[in-house]
Amino acid sequence: MDQLVKLLIDSGLTIASCESLTGGLFCQKMTEIPGVSATLKGGIVTYWNEIKINVAHVSRKTADTYGVVSPQCAREMADNIAQIFNTDIGVSFTGNAGPDTLEGKPKGLVYSCISLRGNLFEYEDLIDLPRNELREKIVSLMTERLIEAVSEFNNMEEEKDG
Repeated sequence: MDQLVKLLIDSGLTIASCESLTGGLFCQKMTEIPGVSATLKGGIVTYWNEIKINVAHVSRKTADTYGVVSPQCAREMADNIAQIFNTDIGVSFTGNAGPDTLEGKPKGLVYSCISLRGNLFEYEDLIDLPRNELREKIVSLMTERLIEAVSEFNNMEEEKDG
């Protein structure tokens, strides 16, 4: 997480999160790093479907058609949080941490998404771990994915300028 925060600060990028199954763990991990206030604007924990719809602005049609454990929902959560918080990056996590199936989808299924100035990076993972280990694992994976996406973005920006 230290590397991500440094990269975001050095890149002058801001970030916000919209978290469901992670329950705010991504923001918690970020706020453990000194100086993070230069990049992290905040986040929303959207554990209930109505909060996803009414606060994070996931369309009811998306929730009804695809479910909240879906790539479509993760995409809307990431895009919308970036707009709500006026950030360069929106990151989202939705899925089923178990112990039972949810919307007919298995325990351990996670959809996450990065919206980086309108560029989407979408992920689907099936992680067979106990609940809290799954949450830790997906936050760790997203941290690596964000480093990769931001580095790729910075390289594209340099090529445009060069």
